[in-house]
Amino acid sequence: MPCFRKILYNMVMSPLMNDFEFDRRFFCREIPQDLQDADIPTLIVQSYYVDSDNYALRVRVQSRKTRLPMDKDTDAAEALDKHRDDFTTASVTVKGPSVGGTRYEAERDIDAGIAAELIKRGGTDIIKNRYDVWIGEDGWNIDVFGGVNAPLIIAEAKRSRPVTNLIIPDFCVTEITDQARFSNDGLAARPFSDWQDEFEQELSVSGAHFEQIYGTNRHES
Repeated sequence: MPCFRKILYNMVMSPLMNDFEFDRRFFCREIPQDLQDADIPTLIVQSYYVDSDNYALRVRVQSRKTRLPMDKDTDAAEALDKHRDDFTTASVTVKGPSVGGTRYEAERDIDAGIAAELIKRGGTDIIKNRYDVWIGEDGWNIDVFGGVNAPLIIAEAKRSRPVTNLIIPDFCVTEITDQARFSNDGLAARPFSDWQDEFEQELSVSGAHFEQIYGTNRHES
C-alpha cells in the first residue's frame, strides 16, 4: 500500500488547505418534494477504514448520473458494481473529532477507479443520496441514507466560518450537531437501524432541541 500511504502523508502535511469544516446538522423525517425535484441527487458510496472516537479515515466515490431509491434494501457494493462507470469523482479524507460544529477535515481528490477498488477491499461502507439545496441564506446538504442506515435523513448547513444566526428549515426536527453517533463515521461504527428505537424514545421524552450557543436561531416560517 505504498501509494496510499503517500497520499495520506501529503494530505496531512500540505500547508495549502483550510483543513477545517464548519457546520450545523439536523435530524429530519422527510424532505419537501420541491427540494427533491429540484435536481438529481449525488449518489455517494463511501467506506470507513477508521471510525473510532470520532476520528475517521474515509474513501468516497460520487456519481451525478445515477438515481437510486434509498431504503433498507439498498446495497452499496451492488450499486458500486452495477454503476461503476458512473462514479467519476473520488476523494480520500482524514477527519478529527467535531467540537461545537467545527471539525478537522483534510480531503484530497484521488482516481475514481482506485477509490472504487479500495472501497471493495475493506472498511465499512455507507450509501446515500445527497441533495444540494439553497435554503434561506445558506447552502445545505441533505443526505438520505440507504441500507442499514435507512430511513435516516440528515440536513447540514455548511459555511467557511462558524455557522451562527442560522435560519433553520421547518422540516428539521431536532439538532444533532455534536452527536457523534449521527456522523457518517459514527454510523459506520454503529448503524442507525441498531439504535433508531432508542433515539425515538429519547426524542419523545426530551422533545426537540436546538443549540443556543450559535447566535440567534431563526426558524423558517
